[in-house]
Amino acid sequence: MVASDKLFYWLFQEHAERLQPLVAALLPRMDGYVFSAPVLKEREYRLDGLFLPPADQADLPALILEAQMAADPGFLLRLNAETGRLLQQQDRQGRPIRHWQVVVICPSRELNFGDPTPVQEFVRERLVWIELAPERLPPTAPPLQRALGMLLLPEEQLPHCSKAIRAEVAGTSLDAEIDDVIAAILVARFSGRTIPEICAMGGITVDDFTSSVAYREIFGLGRKEGRQEGRQEGRQEGRQEGRQEGRQAEAAALTLRQLQRRCGILSSAQQSRIQGLPLGDLEALADALLDFQGPEDLNAWLSRHAT
Repeated sequence: MVASDKLFYWLFQEHAERLQPLVAALLPRMDGYVFSAPVLKEREYRLDGLFLPPADQADLPALILEAQMAADPGFLLRLNAETGRLLQQQDRQGRPIRHWQVVVICPSRELNFGDPTPVQEFVRERLVWIELAPERLPPTAPPLQRALGMLLLPEEQLPHCSKAIRAEVAGTSLDAEIDDVIAAILVARFSGRTIPEICAMGGITVDDFTSSVAYREIFGLGRKEGRQEGRQEGRQEGRQEGRQEGRQAEAAALTLRQLQRRCGILSSAQQSRIQGLPLGDLEALADALLDFQGPEDLNAWLSRHAT
């Protein structure tokens, strides 16, 4: 199962501190860290995430995030090269990074990621491994790490795992957050399934699922409307056309939300235009907007994709 880059972007884009329990041995706190997903311009390669410490705490390390969910014999060499390219690019832009670590989220570090010998110092000194496979999870793994492990579990094990994680955090400050994370993981993994099917796999009620922030951001609905939509989709799960329209609406709602964070309040004309885009164009826009710096970039993209 290959994790979606968009899932990790969603997890950390406004909650950089979510990473902290996974790197607790490295950083006891992550107050003030800012997350981004910079493009390395030379090859248009996008890092999964860059966590920069506050400007007034330059002694803290920047954290470079890479999620690698499948074996890849070229991974370690490529990661070393792309890390160097990022450091070079940041220095050219007047934002040098002096202290840094690379956080790798993967099923297991024992996967075939290539011969580490040419980059053994990089692997030994710079990599922090966050492993998700059940046999690799440490006994003290934080709830987020175990939730991310649901990306790898067989479907029949998901309800039990979800129930156990949610029971552990019930009544704590992580309660609602873990519901959101589990909902996002299930949507990322089973995007073609209906809401009742996703809820059954995660051991989550339709009400809990449609009340989650993840659901509302993806589907663009309020709590009451979300519950109604979830039940209605359950009654219509056999209709392929309904599923296609639902995916288009989901993509439009999520893209609009992200655009408003990047470009500010959109005009009604812009919103209507985006809501009318076909699914393929919405997916292209969702990728492109990560590089937008303001409304001018959106207007230029829309001009290039005029119908």
